[in-house]
Amino acid sequence: MRVVILGCGRVGARLAGLLDAAGHHVSIIDRNMEAFERLPAKFGGSVVLGNGIDVDVLVQAGIDRADALCALSNSDNTNIMASQVAREVFHMPRVITRIYDPARQDTFRSVGLETVCPTRVGVTQIEALIGL
Repeated sequence: MRVVILGCGRVGARLAGLLDAAGHHVSIIDRNMEAFERLPAKFGGSVVLGNGIDVDVLVQAGIDRADALCALSNSDNTNIMASQVAREVFHMPRVITRIYDPARQDTFRSVGLETVCPTRVGVTQIEALIGL
């Protein structure tokens, strides 16, 4: 599988490392060169410095040949914009969008984005741990 990841924070870097180790083709985009230091030493994928909502940057990352985009930057707006570009311009078969704001997650899920909301996931896990 070919996957483009937007955002080389803790989640993006970890996912990139796991996918790469499993034999997938991974490209990861970030605006900050130092962010790529989070990648495992043996990371064999490609890194792209730039803004993930820029079509040229997405093409450089191989979005036109990818099977999936995971928008995992720390900005809901960036993740939503990049996901919409991937779906509308590149007709990506699979787009996963991290959205921190639960209200925005509902809105964008209703228009067809596959979303993950760490806020909701965290609350659900905490409720389970305290026995609710």
